[in-house]
Amino acid sequence: MTLEELVACDNTAKKMQTVSEAVEQLLVAAQRQDCLTVGVYESAKLMNVDPDSVVLCLLAIDEEDEGDIALQIHFTLIQAFCCDNDINILRVSGMQRLAKILGESSEDNSEPRDLHCILVTNPHTDSWKSQGLAEVASYCEESRCNNQWVPYVPLLER
Repeated sequence: MTLEELVACDNTAKKMQTVSEAVEQLLVAAQRQDCLTVGVYESAKLMNVDPDSVVLCLLAIDEEDEGDIALQIHFTLIQAFCCDNDINILRVSGMQRLAKILGESSEDNSEPRDLHCILVTNPHTDSWKSQGLAEVASYCEESRCNNQWVPYVPLLER
């Protein structure tokens, strides 16, 4: 590897970590403001009714779900809808970390929520300005400029 390649790899790793942290901040802030829609079906319903309120679509999947054809079809349809409506899309891995961020507990006897699709909505007020949202939106735009329409970020365990 050349020095330029090493520096580029290091910069990419730092950028991924920064965006991963921004996603976490954004999810926590949005959840506090009741601006999250969780679940593939719930997300599809909201995007059908009020697509203008959606500012970010997170598609979460781990390796064990990669072979789920139904989930992949849902993701493809959601991605197409998001592209048509200028909604930023981000694909993430690390379902366990995502569950921790959202306060999901595996000890509950209740049915766990479907965390494969999460929408961040805009409450139509300026009551919350999330630095995380600005960072994630910038990363999505930068990725689109590089012809990567659905950028990927791993959510790392801490």
